[in-house]
Amino acid sequence: MTISVAFILKGYPRLSESFIAQEIFGLEQAGMAIRIFSMRRPTDSRIHPIHRAIMAPVVYLPEYLYQEPWRVVRALWRVSRRAGFGAALRAFLADLPRDPSPNRFRRFGQAAVLVDELGADVVHLHAHFIHTPASVGRYASLMSGLAWSASAHAKDIWTSQPWELRQKLDSARFSVTCTKVGYETLCALSSRADAVHLVYHGLDLERFAASRAAPQAPDGSDPARPVQLLSVGRAVDKKGYDLLLKALAGLPASVNWRFEHIGGGEGLSRLKGQAAALGLQDRIIWHGARDQIEVLAAYRRADLFILPSRIAEDGDRDGLPNVLMEAQSQGVACLSTAVSGIPELILDGETGVLVAPGDAPALTAALQMLIATPARRAALGAAGEKRVRHVFDHRRGLMTLLGLFRDCGVPLAAIDQ
Repeated sequence: MTISVAFILKGYPRLSESFIAQEIFGLEQAGMAIRIFSMRRPTDSRIHPIHRAIMAPVVYLPEYLYQEPWRVVRALWRVSRRAGFGAALRAFLADLPRDPSPNRFRRFGQAAVLVDELGADVVHLHAHFIHTPASVGRYASLMSGLAWSASAHAKDIWTSQPWELRQKLDSARFSVTCTKVGYETLCALSSRADAVHLVYHGLDLERFAASRAAPQAPDGSDPARPVQLLSVGRAVDKKGYDLLLKALAGLPASVNWRFEHIGGGEGLSRLKGQAAALGLQDRIIWHGARDQIEVLAAYRRADLFILPSRIAEDGDRDGLPNVLMEAQSQGVACLSTAVSGIPELILDGETGVLVAPGDAPALTAALQMLIATPARRAALGAAGEKRVRHVFDHRRGLMTLLGLFRDCGVPLAAIDQ
């Protein structure tokens, strides 16, 4: 019988979570059998090519319990006869006074369905994101008696309550996170800091092979050859796109540029309205969500990549955005902000340029400087590409993950040989 690990995801497949797909594919290539349990059905109309390469079967849990009542009732009935159900129920009842929300009931019901439909081949549970998927993972671990682990990223750390993070960190066999600031935060909360690990996602450099040749790059002085600006990211508050539009509006009229945005998100229509109000609509192309092939093509035609990340009012923030690594892998100079894990990737003035988050005038000044100096962009792009290829190769993180899963009893012939 094949021995499998159940991956618990909030949604699958998702265009914005290519780093998770990259990890799953890499683990499969190393010999791990995976079954995916997704808490939501896909909402994106497109998928990345890597999603088609992943072999793991997918089970969709009931997103809302009332939508599949008999499935939930049947699962609760069957799982209630398991030895671990009492411990799971006690944990749920202890959590409920601190979080008396419908989501709390939903996670318990989803955990019951997961355990009921798990299959005898699964020997370990792993949750991607330490907020709601990890809640399902923790309850499912108690119900089933299987060990579990978690990957923490960005929003899930910063918008979770400390008591719940501590609870999950202390019950998981191991936890990994992808930024130093996230690692230090989780270590401070956990009573088992040795079970928390810093593992960068990195980049599959075979999928992002260098192929850049940009002779006579524009400097913004010729209307026929505007500097090509690019950003890739969802239209949400933490990405700072409203700030970027203000910064672009602050550039002198004599500077010739064109901006392309790739990404969906609930704030897209608002940003389009803002761009029109600022008189920028003729210089901006809004592509919407695109797959990785189209995104890679956009990197290769860009002169400058911009991601003005900031901390949102609810505490949400980026971790270490993969799009910055992707852009740098193509030799594109990057302009971003000193938020969260971004300074771990971009060394200000050496491998890119960082400004303070929320500072539109500083962003305008940096844009003007980088647009006008193609030689500077080329130097930053080359240095950024070199650092990504030497420090952020995804195989490093993958080997760490494989070792952690092996220590949990998951057989991995690919690294035992």
